[in-house]
Amino acid sequence: MQAAFAKNAPGTFAFTVYDAETDARAAIDARTIDGALVFGQPPRLIVAGAAGDTSVGVMTAAFTNVFAAQGATLQVETVHPFAQGDAHGLILFFIVVAVIISTLVAQAVLYTLAASAGGAFRIGVVAAFAVLSSITAMGTASWIAGGFGGDFWTATALVALASAAAGIVVTGLTRLMGRVGIALAVLIVVLLDLVSSGGPGGSQILPDFYRALSPWMPAPQLFSALRGALYFNDEGLGNPLIVLSAWLVVGLVMVGLGGLLARRRPAATPQVAPAH
Repeated sequence: MQAAFAKNAPGTFAFTVYDAETDARAAIDARTIDGALVFGQPPRLIVAGAAGDTSVGVMTAAFTNVFAAQGATLQVETVHPFAQGDAHGLILFFIVVAVIISTLVAQAVLYTLAASAGGAFRIGVVAAFAVLSSITAMGTASWIAGGFGGDFWTATALVALASAAAGIVVTGLTRLMGRVGIALAVLIVVLLDLVSSGGPGGSQILPDFYRALSPWMPAPQLFSALRGALYFNDEGLGNPLIVLSAWLVVGLVMVGLGGLLARRRPAATPQVAPAH
């Protein structure tokens, strides 16, 4: 079966063999794999629902067809499903979109209204917005979905971290490049960050460029982290925390550089009209 998939659908699946079903289930719980095929009578496929519709759909369709060709019926069991009120993870993904976009807009408005504000003030605004937006976003989404279950406050903290990371990068770009920095931030957020997430379906469906970019961008990492916090008992948070923290550090460095360059720019010399 592995040879057949490697020939007919190269790169679609990565197979790992486990000695027991309990080991395979533990790997699903730890988010090491998205599904497990258990050979027996009848054969069974165990899938992690919160891994995303794309992964679940591809696995289910592919292995159902394989066993149907052999005259067998594949039984499918779903573990770690999305919340009943958000069966496909759409609301959860819209949290990501709403927070990232609103953070970008808030920083653009701040630059327009207070272009000369100092770095400390800007950082304070970023932090305050991150806290307020995360609580509002998670609270509203939880109310709409009828509750997500899982670790709500860890998920809220992750949203706050992502908002702070995106906001401080936008702040750093505006401190360094002014209005050009806002335009660059829009390109990064829309054309790179949000697109590389792949939406609720995940980055697996994207072209190679975006699929390679996805592990390094805030939006896809936040979406993955939220699923880990809410549906996998906080598993799989390590890499998202590293990526989001790295963006936060880079943003703080840019804010510091922007302030340093501003202090080194010569002050404008006032023009005095000659007396007559």
